Amino acid sequence: MSPCAQLRWALFFTDYNINAEETDMLNYKRYVKNPVLDYPEREWPNKEITKAPIWCSVDLRDGNQALIDPMVVDEKIEFFEYLVKLGFKEIEIGFPSASQIEYDFLRQLVDRKLIPDDVWVQVLVQCREELVERTFESIEGIKNVIVHIYNSTSTLQRDVVFNKDKQEILDIAVAGTKMVKERAAKFPGNIRLEYSPESFTGTEVDYALEVCTAVQREWGATPENPIIINLPSTVEMTTPNVYADQIEWMNKHFENRDSIILSIHPHNDRGTGVASCELALLAGADRVEGTLFGNGERTGNLDIMVVTYNMFSQGIDPKLNLDDIKEIVEVCERVTKMATDPRHPYAGQLVFTAFSGSHQDAINKGVHAMRERSNPYWEVPYLPIDPADIGRKYEPIVRINSQSGKGGVAFIMDSVYGYKLPKKMQREFADVIQYMSEKNGGEVPPQMMMEAFKAQYLENKSPLTLEYVTVTEQKDSDDTSVSLDFSFNVEHFHSEADGNGPVDATKLAIKQCVPNLDFTLIDYSEHTLSEGSGAKAAAYIEMRDERHGNTTFGVGVSSNITRASIRGMFSAYNRLIQKSKDYV
Repeated sequence: MSPCAQLRWALFFTDYNINAEETDMLNYKRYVKNPVLDYPEREWPNKEITKAPIWCSVDLRDGNQALIDPMVVDEKIEFFEYLVKLGFKEIEIGFPSASQIEYDFLRQLVDRKLIPDDVWVQVLVQCREELVERTFESIEGIKNVIVHIYNSTSTLQRDVVFNKDKQEILDIAVAGTKMVKERAAKFPGNIRLEYSPESFTGTEVDYALEVCTAVQREWGATPENPIIINLPSTVEMTTPNVYADQIEWMNKHFENRDSIILSIHPHNDRGTGVASCELALLAGADRVEGTLFGNGERTGNLDIMVVTYNMFSQGIDPKLNLDDIKEIVEVCERVTKMATDPRHPYAGQLVFTAFSGSHQDAINKGVHAMRERSNPYWEVPYLPIDPADIGRKYEPIVRINSQSGKGGVAFIMDSVYGYKLPKKMQREFADVIQYMSEKNGGEVPPQMMMEAFKAQYLENKSPLTLEYVTVTEQKDSDDTSVSLDFSFNVEHFHSEADGNGPVDATKLAIKQCVPNLDFTLIDYSEHTLSEGSGAKAAAYIEMRDERHGNTTFGVGVSSNITRASIRGMFSAYNRLIQKSKDYV
């Protein structure tokens, strides 16, 4: 828009503004509540969604026309092919009679044979003879076509835009139907008519029914050749329940209902597009038009992604291929030049992330409970779906900062690196990470957490250092013999001892050379870190310093579980020594 045009618009609206000094900051008295439908016999509140509707993507038309930088032909072709890949069987590609770019785009789809036989291409056209004619020229060679005609029916638009009465508006719809019908009779492929009373939500339902019925009769719809009646929430005007009432009222008053595919086209002006869609499905809608991530005019179209994933989370097959949301985001962002909101319910970078310690603990416990019980169903607090099911990684689910707790730290170490920390050790290591967060400020990413784990446990080799060990099982007893080479404060020692297992024998071998290291084994656990012949084991050793009363854990890793245990014990020794400076 030119600067002059912007100024004209500003002056225009200024003429109609009330002086701010004479009003409250929010002058709500300027606005009139939209009427609701008196419909006490509604049944939709007692119903539930049990199956996916017919999905129609309008990304290439409604979505594209709302872009600051609309897609060029190559981008539209890429997006069309991707929508096909996702499983859409109905795709509105644009307004070929009104735009040369959209006409050329459609012809490329035909010439390059990019339209599968089971996909219906939808084209939008106004009820004007020359535009309908041009539209039929554009669809030559396509097997299945939905011709979508519309005209505005609302009380406001009849009054201030078209200055026409009800009969005149109805006549436009019927005339458009006749235009399509005449050409459909000569078309070699399959033609399905879609009619939309634009601004349906601002139209009296009895009048909307009158217009739709007139179109239905003129088309001659049958169960074998149904008509799509699309009832759009072109502009959200009321709460979603009112839209549901309107849809159910129409659904129950249509004649020959089995000859109609009842479609909806919600927008998101009040931020309730998804709710409007879901309630409309309860009210009897068969078909849904929307866009990926809700791109569209003003606040956008219905976000199909949210509705489909909502169904998925309730055990309903959404009938679309949505298992790689990362790829969907990448494609959409590239062709639309629009970023995905980090709080988008499923695609956002932060929506499967917990910073709160209590949330992290609940997630950690939920995942472990599911594993232990071999639960076939996903039941994890704060995670309505398994992020992995839609191509998200576990790494960002729990993010650690000063507000996090032991559960979050344990979850990261398990899900990202495979270390299943004993419960008592979770608190110990969480204190280390919390200190790091408070000292450095902000988040502690998994990589930094792992570096801390290595420094505190796996690579903690001073002042007690394991140099070499051999372990021998006694033939005639349960005892184990060890031959141990180690150093303490740079002094080298060789020691041999028998004990009740390799850990006990190693402890005795150390004590023979360094008697003041009076440490007691409290607990021991182990698990494999990975599968296969090269699998490694992690051993966790909890020990107590009898002289000072301190306790701590050590961790050892090796392909040999005995060696992992001994390394874990040396790790625990060093942590206890470091807590009590008089050993060094």
